[in-house]
Amino acid sequence: MKAVIPVAGMGARLRPHTHTQPKALVPIAGKAILGHIIERLQAAGVTQFVLVVGYLGEKIMHYVQRKYPHIHAEFVVQQPREGLGHALWWARETFRHEKNVLIQLGDTIVDVDMEEFFSSEHTMLAVKPVKNPTMFGIAEMDNSGFITKVIEKPKIPKSNFALVGLYKIAHPAKLAEALEYIVANDIRTQSEHHLTDALMHMIQNGEKMVSRTVDHWFDCGRKDTLLQANATLLNRPEFKRVEYPDFPNTIIIPPVSIGKGVQISNSIVGPNVAIGESAILNYTIVRNSIIGGYAELGYAVLEDSLVGSDSALKGLSQRLNIGDSTEIDFSH
Repeated sequence: MKAVIPVAGMGARLRPHTHTQPKALVPIAGKAILGHIIERLQAAGVTQFVLVVGYLGEKIMHYVQRKYPHIHAEFVVQQPREGLGHALWWARETFRHEKNVLIQLGDTIVDVDMEEFFSSEHTMLAVKPVKNPTMFGIAEMDNSGFITKVIEKPKIPKSNFALVGLYKIAHPAKLAEALEYIVANDIRTQSEHHLTDALMHMIQNGEKMVSRTVDHWFDCGRKDTLLQANATLLNRPEFKRVEYPDFPNTIIIPPVSIGKGVQISNSIVGPNVAIGESAILNYTIVRNSIIGGYAELGYAVLEDSLVGSDSALKGLSQRLNIGDSTEIDFSH
């Protein structure tokens, strides 16, 4: 099966981190968001990948080529960026003639039975009930379980089942035609060409669609959900069996992910902490946080924090959201 992963967005909700890298490359639980997505899809039998890139797209290309040199990956540039439907419109010729195709958003981690997801004879959309459906694309279902309507961020929602960013399209040629229809007729919602409008066009033309409720869904485009996803992934069995190096005068409280070349001394780390490669921590207490590679922390107490790569922080007890290549010194 072929998977299309749109990763062209600017990631405005994750600034300042996305000033220097795409949000799909923000690390959680020891690897980039995109790395988690690619490896999960590979384990489910996906063999071909199409990545729709835009903002800082060369970093996405470099990451995939360096980390996953053996996968079959194509790159499509979305320019300008005018919504998810527009991104897929740019990529339509890469999947038009496939038997079926999977679409997964590049900032979304989803737990679902992929075998069941792939096996449906109909187009299947992953959903999850939410408290505030006006913030999401929403699916409405009839009594037989078929989707009757999809709508982007409805003002008066008639359903609370949010589309979580995972779609199995049973008839890719029909999706390509629907994308061409909404772009050619300049059909927009909130000023953008949305995938929901193309899916609705397919439904109106007889396409049968069903939904599958996912077990977990993390929209990693925001700091809070990013840290929540980090904690959830770290609490899986593979991290609980880890043996940590004997860092001097340091207590490690699992689960913790520690990258290569990390130096820790006189510190308490964990639980739910991911530390990127070659980071340095000294006299630091940190929990429920993500520390980027090559960051340097000293005399700090951090909780629920996101610290970018190549950052330096000394002498602080706070909750922080610090971008890459930042230096803050509160030790004086």
